[in-house]
This record gives sequence, structure tokens and C-alpha cells, in this order.
Amino acid sequence: MTTTALPDPLAGRAAVWAAPMAGGPTTSELVVAAARAGHVAQLAAGYRSAEAMVDEIAAVRAAGVEVFGVNLFVPNVHPIAPDDYAAYARSLAGDAERLGVAVDAPVTEDDDAWGEKISALAVDPVPLVSFTFGLPDAADIARLRAAGALTAQTVTSRDEARAAEAAGIDLLVVQGAAAGGHSGVWAAGARPAERPLPALVAEIAVDAPLPIVAAGGVASASDVAAALAAGAQAVAVGTALLRATESGTSPTHRAALVDPRFRETALTRAFTGRYARALVNHFVAAHDAVAPIGYPAIHHLTRPLRAAASAAGDAERLHLWAGRGWRAAREAPVGEILASLIP
Repeated sequence: MTTTALPDPLAGRAAVWAAPMAGGPTTSELVVAAARAGHVAQLAAGYRSAEAMVDEIAAVRAAGVEVFGVNLFVPNVHPIAPDDYAAYARSLAGDAERLGVAVDAPVTEDDDAWGEKISALAVDPVPLVSFTFGLPDAADIARLRAAGALTAQTVTSRDEARAAEAAGIDLLVVQGAAAGGHSGVWAAGARPAERPLPALVAEIAVDAPLPIVAAGGVASASDVAAALAAGAQAVAVGTALLRATESGTSPTHRAALVDPRFRETALTRAFTGRYARALVNHFVAAHDAVAPIGYPAIHHLTRPLRAAASAAGDAERLHLWAGRGWRAAREAPVGEILASLIP
């Protein structure tokens, strides 16, 4: 089991971190509040332009916060056949008509402004840059490290952890299958292994010389203690913060988290073409079985529908990202929530 400590400036911070949640929930206010309470927090740069990322970094620094991170989506396109794309678009017609939108966007496969974001972070580095969805080129990792940033890689298996170590990564974010939102698994169409988070951490910690941050389905101080005992140096939580005072979670999503009609979560490709854990609603039930592999093309296809559902307060057609511990999410300041999770 690894006993490698977290490097400075992460060392000495509280053992519970605020995980980055793209698409709105993670705000600069949440990062600032978590950092002021002694926790590591990261801005979520996925789905944002490089300019928007830079503006959020500036807002965090303007609040006097020095120790924080930025999370990036690694370009790991899962190509989709045009016929599969068109067939899935047709299957969404009824939901789109109900919401008054069109789902006729052409196949779009982008890199989430990867090059621009790497360049911006190399010129003006932050203490920590983390990656999900795949492993960056070693040259990009080295560029950020040379600029003074620590690098962290989301991994879901021992093989991914070994590849991250070989590429020069500084820390591992070991994500279990119970995590809400997108799984960080690298291979197209692959589901994360259904294993308890402590077991996954222990397996990776056996021969990983890198510090480990555990994540996925953490809902209580006992969950944190179990991950730390298995070999993690810190634990990151996301779903637990969805109802935090400072989060940008939409009102529709917030309400769904306490709505008794939602009784379970599932890993589904229905919203974005890659597996993500969400509350099971009408959209998941109707489309999961036929949803193709195809990220980010399916994400772009369904985005107008999801935006309309959020605006209309239609929780049955919205991507209600949630980990298996979603019942424990509560309304409170982020600092209070994080403090309650420390064993």
C-alpha cells in the first residue's frame, strides 16, 4: 500500500476535497468557500471556453484564494456512425416536440478547446490541474508541470493508474462506479467496474507510488474513513455538494434530488453518448437501451433538449447527475457540508 503523502501546497489541507462538477454546479463561489474552510477545490473547465476558464481563475484569485485547481476534459472522442446518430436523433423527436426544440444538429466532435486551455494554464499556472475522460499526451503533462502545476489524473482501474504514472502524473484520482455524473473510464463504451470504492483504492494503492484521492459515492464520514483506510490520502465529493448554498445546480436538479418519485440511479449513455450516473427519470427509461456510444456528438445533440427541460422545470427530461449517495445531499454552506464529512 502506498504511503506517499500529498505534495505541497496540497499537504496540510483537509482530507475531504470538493470535486469539480462541470455544467454549472461548481462555481467560483463554491471553490472560494471551500478553500477558505481549509479544503482543496477545483474549478470545472469542461464545456467552458478558455476565456471563461481564465475569468473564473481570476475570480478565485481576486477572493484571496491561492490553493485550488482546475479540471479539464481530455479530448477522447468516441466516434459515432452517421446512421446511428440519425437513428438516435429520430428517437428523441417526441421529447423534443414536447419541449418545443429541435434535435437536428449535425455530428459535432470537438476537443473542448483543449489546446487553448493548456496554453492558458502553462502561461499562468494554477497549483493543480486535473484530467478526466482520458490521459493527455505526456508533452502536455510535462508542459504544465514545468510551469509549476501539479497534475492529477482520473483513473478507474489499475491499468489506467499504471499508464498515468508512466506518463508523469503527480497524483491519481481513483473514481469508483458509484460516482455521479460522467465516469472517467477511458475506453469507448466501457462501464466502470462495479466494485466498492475502498476495494478499488486498495487494489491501486498496492503498487502505486503516487498519492491517491478517492472519489465516487461518498456520502458520510464513515465512507471517507473507509477510503482513507484503504490507502487514499484524500477523498473528493461531488454529489454531496449539489445542494450546497454556493453551488450552481439548477433549481430543477436541486428539487429532483429530494423528490420521492426518483428512487434510483443508473449509468446511462442516453444524455451524452458516454456513461454517466443519473437519477432514473423518463428520459433514461425511454432512451437508455438504444443510446449509442458517441461522445461528444450525443452530448451536443441532446444539449438543446436538456437546456429546455431545465428552463421548463421538467425533471423527467433533464440529466439529473447523481451518485449513489445522493440521498445524503443537503442544503447548507459548502464549508459546513465538507466539515461534516471529516472522520
